[in-house]
Formats: sequence, C-alpha cells, structure tokens
Amino acid sequence: MSTRHMDEATAEAIEDLPPSAKLVAKVLEHNDGLTQSELAEETLLPDRTVRYALTRLEEQDAVTARFSFTDARKRVYSLE
Repeated sequence: MSTRHMDEATAEAIEDLPPSAKLVAKVLEHNDGLTQSELAEETLLPDRTVRYALTRLEEQDAVTARFSFTDARKRVYSLE
C-alpha cells in the first residue's frame, strides 16, 4: 500500500466530476495500483459506477491504466 498525494492539476481536473469519481480518486491516492474490482471493494460502489468513475477520470487525464502483469485481462489504475 502506497500513499501518493494528488497534485494540484489532478485535484483541479476532478473538481467538477461526480462524487463517485472523487471517491475513486481518493482511494487511488491512498492505494496506488488497484484493479476495477479492487476499487469496487474498497469504495463499496457497484462495478458499473466504478467503471463510469474511471471513464470520467481517464477523460480528465487524472488516472492512468496499464495491463496487469498477473492477469492481462485486467487493468491496474493509478493516479496520474
């Protein structure tokens, strides 16, 4: 578990996003490198809501996604 502080540009980018996107960003700030299912577990949000939040965060270039080394079907998300 790594803690990574959100920089000012990322904070401004997510300022107008829905609460679910802000929650996902906050969880990624404290737990860098989580899959979508891990984010759903951590945030207690439904999978569909997490997918929507990640899409919105990616549109703002607030998160990056890479393929998981252990399972190429999964993507691992981190704050930008």
